[in-house]
Amino acid sequence: MARDVSDSTPVGSKDELMSWIAAGEKPPSAFRLGTEHEKFPFYRDDLEPVPYEGRPAAEGRPAAGGIRHLLEGMQAKLGWEPIIDAGHVIGLAGPDGGGAISLEPGGQFELSGAPVETLHQTAAELAGHLADATAVAREHGIGFVSLGHSPLWTRAQTPMMPKSRYKIMADYMPKVGTRGLDMMFRTCTVQVNLDFATEADMVRKLRVSLALQPLATALFAASPFTEGKLNGFQSMRSEIWRDTDKARSGMLAFAFDEAMSYEAYVDWALDVPLYFVKRGDTYHDVAGASFRDLMAGNLAQLPGETATISDWANHLGTLFPEVRLKRFLEMRGADAGPPAMLNALPAFWVGLLYDPSALDAAWDLVKGWSEEERQSLRDAVPRQGLAATVAGRNLRDIARDVLALARTGLVRRAHRNEAGADEAAFLDPLDAIVANDRTLAQQLVARFDGTWGGRIAPLFAEFAL
Repeated sequence: MARDVSDSTPVGSKDELMSWIAAGEKPPSAFRLGTEHEKFPFYRDDLEPVPYEGRPAAEGRPAAGGIRHLLEGMQAKLGWEPIIDAGHVIGLAGPDGGGAISLEPGGQFELSGAPVETLHQTAAELAGHLADATAVAREHGIGFVSLGHSPLWTRAQTPMMPKSRYKIMADYMPKVGTRGLDMMFRTCTVQVNLDFATEADMVRKLRVSLALQPLATALFAASPFTEGKLNGFQSMRSEIWRDTDKARSGMLAFAFDEAMSYEAYVDWALDVPLYFVKRGDTYHDVAGASFRDLMAGNLAQLPGETATISDWANHLGTLFPEVRLKRFLEMRGADAGPPAMLNALPAFWVGLLYDPSALDAAWDLVKGWSEEERQSLRDAVPRQGLAATVAGRNLRDIARDVLALARTGLVRRAHRNEAGADEAAFLDPLDAIVANDRTLAQQLVARFDGTWGGRIAPLFAEFAL
């Protein structure tokens, strides 16, 4: 998340909360896509994680810059506005809402891309960002690796970034699950944010993307390593989410109820406990408190304070379902990966959700799945990947059908680059995974067991961005 919202407009009713979400509705001609991805920084000389302030010189090892220096270098290169938290630069904001760079708790370096019209534009944005970030990082002996889970470092070895909200979250996470700190400090994702036209359009897209989010998890699985060893999973990142905080994560079974609406999502969100309330530059720890009490001015930690639009927007940003609704829909099920996979993720969802015929066909494919079948699939995929089954079908076979729908949807969009190519080519890496029946996670395991000789170091050489 790049920057917390600042809007002190008071909100006092559920209708106002619903209206804030509904204000995101757009005509299809105005639909855009915004791609976000995270990556792990590491020191190239010894593969250690990168602290915020860098590291001092030691015997046989020179001093090196840290995350702060990466942000300062990117600021100098791009001219973007620094985002400050308690005197620390913790992100950069592009001009006119045109993207942002932010930090996840363990130093994961994130690009929140600008809203763009085509996949060609988001691919160009990614290429430019990686060129800039790796150039700045190289000056400090830093590289990046993009996978779903930290492949080498223990949680204790992983530094914590100086963002006030992360201290609040880190204190709260162990109270509501066993894996929340791993989620914060040791995972990376790629996601795409997509628009909806009406409430009914939101509901249809939410249902299809929730049902198929485990398929995305399988296709993009890229986290088979923990602390330098095989962990037995294809997507450890996805497995971690299964016991992070059940009150604010999961498959949103209620989204498939006949009465699903903006109101239903708001009712769910209101029942999820708060993390913090931000007033000015101060984050007040109210973890576990009720947003309803804040709306009524009855929050015990902040007597008399009432809710604002900022509070609502920030609260929605601390909910972690497989698909998240704000003023757009966020696809949250995929591991980060190499650049081709980072571009394939928005292609997958744009092809399915922005083409009406593809969306209808995808709904026909999943509408018969029961709540129990959807949940069973979601639980099985982190370990089994495309070998998981749902409603008597192998996920690899379903993937073939769904990718065909997405490809047709992208062809119909007819957005071509200067060379005349449409957007469908961005799906090629996924088609290859299905054709070969080998996810990136499985390919990495084969290398680890084969040419890497059970060592994790070659990963950083071969997969550094």
